[in-house]
Amino acid sequence: MKLIIQVPCFNEEDSIPVTFRNLPDKIVGIDTIEYLLIDDGSTDRTSEVAKKLGFHHIVNILKNKGLANAFKAGIDECLKLGADIIVNTDADNQYDGNCIKDIIYPILNGRADAVIGQRPINEIKEFSFLKKKMEKLGSWVVGLVSGIKISDAPSGFRAFSREAALKINIISKYTYTLENIIQMGRKNLTVISVPVKVNKNTRNSRLVKNNFNYIFRSLITIIRIFAIYKPLRFFAMLSLLPFIACIVLFVRFIIFYAMGFGNLLIKSLITGGVLLIFSMIIVTIGLLSDIISTNRFLIEDILYKLKKLEYVKNYKNE
Repeated sequence: MKLIIQVPCFNEEDSIPVTFRNLPDKIVGIDTIEYLLIDDGSTDRTSEVAKKLGFHHIVNILKNKGLANAFKAGIDECLKLGADIIVNTDADNQYDGNCIKDIIYPILNGRADAVIGQRPINEIKEFSFLKKKMEKLGSWVVGLVSGIKISDAPSGFRAFSREAALKINIISKYTYTLENIIQMGRKNLTVISVPVKVNKNTRNSRLVKNNFNYIFRSLITIIRIFAIYKPLRFFAMLSLLPFIACIVLFVRFIIFYAMGFGNLLIKSLITGGVLLIFSMIIVTIGLLSDIISTNRFLIEDILYKLKKLEYVKNYKNE
């Protein structure tokens, strides 16, 4: 059983030594543990430091393309290297490396396809009151959209079985965390949360400029992914606004028409008709999007099978 721990990095030459020392070298049930660093276009000595520390593999991305891209590049490389289980952790040593065994055991025992490390949000002093509430609200929204009950959706501390990793297709350019959960829910993977410990914060997040920026970008990501993976429901909900407005205008016209004032409300009748047509157009877009989504599902299934064949072949050749 081979475990690869991947660490996405961007200018982390100071923090990577601490993170490296915190990674386990032995876990019961695991035969081989390897470390993979993804250098996302760092301008400092991150890769050099990682080599000296003893990272087994380093993926160098020439230009900084963001966390989501680095995560995906790491997953692909881990699969090529024949990983049976993949763990993703942050380079700033936010997560306690001793908890890696806790998030992989459900996979080893066959109870889960993926595990997300649940941070003690209420106990993290660096998190403001607003951020704590927003973290919980975001997790609730993601759970609602994905159908997976999750307590800490933004957590980047997570483990994947090989099968779950093969089914990952990240399209977001901002962060993989939310999209990954929604995608796993759509593919009926078993995902559970496991409580983990966190270390003292060493620096401010580079992904989150401020709470409102994070909330806005996360909301856009959720809406975009919801529209991609559940388009009929998304556009049906969107069509409710003009439909309800047209019903109100029609009822208003009928009431006043019965009272003998219908001629004065012709504009309401016309506006209601336009809104009804607009609502039907939105539903039609939803139906077309649903057909496209079905094709996407078939393409992803083909991609999964191709990746499985390619990575198994590459690993055997090596």
